[in-house]
Amino acid sequence: MAKSNKVPKIAGHKVHFIGVPSKLTRTAWKEMSIEWPRSPLHLHTFGKLTKFFEGLKKGELWGTRCANPKCDEKGIWLPPRADCPDCNQPMKWVKFKNPVIGEIFTYTYVEYPGEGIEISTPYYQIDVKIPGCCTIMKGYLVRGKAEIGMKVKAGFRTENPVNNILDLYWEPLD
Repeated sequence: MAKSNKVPKIAGHKVHFIGVPSKLTRTAWKEMSIEWPRSPLHLHTFGKLTKFFEGLKKGELWGTRCANPKCDEKGIWLPPRADCPDCNQPMKWVKFKNPVIGEIFTYTYVEYPGEGIEISTPYYQIDVKIPGCCTIMKGYLVRGKAEIGMKVKAGFRTENPVNNILDLYWEPLD
């Protein structure tokens, strides 16, 4: 079944992307790079975290885990880290099984986000606790009203991706 970035319309307000997709550029090292749509023009590389952003466009969520058996941290880092913050050793990639289910840890209702926010307002900025993760993932709820403890599932903008973190969104687990 083909994946879509279209979020089902449910009664009430729906949050959606309102900006211009970031233009992809490439480097000699094959890391994903984008032109950040700000003034002045800013070229930004995702470097060793390219796999995470490439995965979002495919409907995949990737985190990292420390590969050092002597390190105390055994959980998955999301957003991913290239090197372990605890022991400074390289991390290994871990792919989450779809659907990725978490629960809202906390949230903020955003009416006036400031300059550079490229999703419609108002929206709920949410922090999501995912089983197996040692971190809390930040994101946004595309529909519904956020509540602490509410189960949510990851969604992905796989058609017409915008090439940044906004390719990952969260929706209520119905």
